Amino acid sequence: MINHFEWKSLYETEKIPGWKFSFYFEKKRYKGVYHKDGSITWIETQPSDYAKAELESRVHELMLYHVYDNQ
Repeated sequence: MINHFEWKSLYETEKIPGWKFSFYFEKKRYKGVYHKDGSITWIETQPSDYAKAELESRVHELMLYHVYDNQ
């Protein structure tokens, strides 16, 4: 389960797509950048191979809910 999901625009003054995000999963903090094409760049900690697909799917769902559904 993802805990404490947070997101923030990469660009403070302009409405250009791109967001930073962070969350906790299995007691580890993960950070990344969610690009306008839906790709994810992980920063610092990379998820393990077995968790990466699941975490990316959950991040996509959360970004759709928090960013795209609220525009």
